Amino acid sequence: MFGMKRTRRAGVVAAIAVGVSLVAAGCAGGGSGGDPSDGGDGGDANLSITMLPKNLGNPYFDTSTGGAEEATEEFGGTFEEVGPSEASPTSQVQYIQTAAQQGAGGLIVSANDPEALCDALDEARSAGVKVVTFDSDTNPECRDLFINQATAEGIAKVQVDLITEQIGDAGQIAILSASANATNQNAWIEMMEEELAANHPDVELVEIVYGDDDDQTSFDKTAALLQTYPELKGIVSPTTVGISAAARYLSTSEYKGQVALTGLGTPNQMREYVEDGTVTAFALWNPADLGYLAAYAAQALITGEITGEEGDTFEAGKLGDFEVGPDAGVLLGDPFVFDADNIGEFDF
Repeated sequence: MFGMKRTRRAGVVAAIAVGVSLVAAGCAGGGSGGDPSDGGDGGDANLSITMLPKNLGNPYFDTSTGGAEEATEEFGGTFEEVGPSEASPTSQVQYIQTAAQQGAGGLIVSANDPEALCDALDEARSAGVKVVTFDSDTNPECRDLFINQATAEGIAKVQVDLITEQIGDAGQIAILSASANATNQNAWIEMMEEELAANHPDVELVEIVYGDDDDQTSFDKTAALLQTYPELKGIVSPTTVGISAAARYLSTSEYKGQVALTGLGTPNQMREYVEDGTVTAFALWNPADLGYLAAYAAQALITGEITGEEGDTFEAGKLGDFEVGPDAGVLLGDPFVFDADNIGEFDF
């Protein structure tokens, strides 16, 4: 129906094709017992999983989708990825509605806006769809679980620590974010501002600009920042599209080696810029693990292994056991810093 739609089926046949070992891995360990493909309560669970990232064609979300697909193969479900070409507050609504109409058992969403999706998500939940947000949350009442890549405080602090170290803890910096409505980036930026004010009085945040998770827009915003602020010492970009676009600009400019760049990126995007000296260090988590965990969380909700109450526990395949925390949140782990010494060890 919609122009940008990518479908991947990962049903029982596919699970058999990739070997019994994957199915066994999906059943290992685990919480309340029983075969996770039937939830321990029989074979009636609707393990049809729909993945809705902020937008398609984004390397970060391609990686998280791959992890979710891997998990779905392990527990014997079906998998579909859908999404808009551009990340805007209401662009995901039609895909939520369609997933509910088509009888999805679970919907995994990275929200472009904390409130704009709530009516559609409430309708989907009323139709029996279990809603798991990941990466970027909605208001808590609009979903069943949120899979958090790391605490907002931890993500904010690691980025502030990196940029202040790289500029000698003094001078002007700017932030190149995704969209102005992005829930996760806005939370991180607010905490970065608080951390800078409390502990880095000689660092001045001169502007926050938005590249809308578009490569060319982010590239152009980087150029504009450097022209507007000739004394700029560093840029923080808490978005994988933004940091790679900024690095691409810096790598062939007079500012290479003069203006520090850090933020959140993937190793495959950033490797060349670390190796050529454009970027010293940046942070992230493994988005494949994030998607993988989100899919297992959806499976646990669908089968009734958990309800999303604080203290609920579930098994997530190779990642082990997880516990539901406050506001129905599940934490993947701490951010990881990539630099020239370790970036060659990773492939995502």
